[in-house]
Amino acid sequence: MKVGIPKEIKNNENRVGMTPAGVAAMTARGHEVFVQHTAGDGSGFSDDEYVGAGAKIVPTIEDVYREAEMIVKVKEPIEPEYNLVRKGQLLFTYFHFACEKELTDTMLKSGAICLAYETVQLPNGSLPLLQPMSEVAGRMATLNGAYYLQKTKGGKGKLISGVPGVSPARVLVLGGGVVGEAAARMAAGLGADVTIADISLPRLRQLDIETPANVHTLYSSSHNIRQQLPTVDIVIGSVLVPGDKTPHLITRDMLKSMEPGTVLVDVAIDQGGCFETSRPTTHSEPVYTEEGIVHYCVANIPGAVPNTSTLALTNATLRYALSLADKGWRKACQDDSSLAKGLNIVEGKVVYKAVADVFGLPYEPLAL
Repeated sequence: MKVGIPKEIKNNENRVGMTPAGVAAMTARGHEVFVQHTAGDGSGFSDDEYVGAGAKIVPTIEDVYREAEMIVKVKEPIEPEYNLVRKGQLLFTYFHFACEKELTDTMLKSGAICLAYETVQLPNGSLPLLQPMSEVAGRMATLNGAYYLQKTKGGKGKLISGVPGVSPARVLVLGGGVVGEAAARMAAGLGADVTIADISLPRLRQLDIETPANVHTLYSSSHNIRQQLPTVDIVIGSVLVPGDKTPHLITRDMLKSMEPGTVLVDVAIDQGGCFETSRPTTHSEPVYTEEGIVHYCVANIPGAVPNTSTLALTNATLRYALSLADKGWRKACQDDSSLAKGLNIVEGKVVYKAVADVFGLPYEPLAL
């Protein structure tokens, strides 16, 4: 199969869809890999490394899309790429369709096969291609929350760890999944007083046993969250409903009970955000203030650490990419029900129910 690795063009997105090691695995199986010139530079991988792995370097993004039967990338196509996607082409990337109506409509019209990293799901319910970036995003959420807690950045002027004789900051983590646990562990490691909230009692019991002593668990309800808000310093939103929009757990009205300079970090912004006042921001303009509360809502948090993120992402995606290239998307999905759950749009049809429901579009289950 002809596989294309374009250079990411989203704001400050320095990750790349595949490492040279991943390309070497592809070419060893007889596949042709086309890598756009300088696609790996932001992650620390040179064109020469890709050539050494057997890739062909092409000068433009148009060349990559024209040559490739399968596109492997990190973030969803954005407007300059829309006209490059063609009928029957397989796109393997993060899509997050549920909060992107224009992207959804465009991919439907393109006739492409859209296989989303974030909805590939194992029988135990885990999301193996979302997990590595969730682990990065959770850790980064805490670090960014601590950074913007500085007075010079609009925060309260508190040090997350405190010092002897001075209490540490209080951190509330909403959602006890991969992101939430990573955020809580990072905050606990920095010395914060951490509370992690979730609606699953079995998950809360597990977190209570496995996390450090300065992490406390809380059943997630509107009442319990409201009680926490007047005294917290950082809130990290990490709620996920696979493939669907995220519910708003903190409303605009609830912001009024919080101290000015409190920092909200919305890791769920790719799926619409879990704070009512959230809107996507970028690494070049990461924060804004609403009702005196600092909001950090960068939609590609792991893009700030692209070397780590690209290595972690390829570690997770490569086995699936190889299967797709070896067998073609239909046979690969027939053989692997977990991979099949990644199919969101196929040749003009929405085949993932949550996406169809969000936009009121016809849902057409795919018969593999």
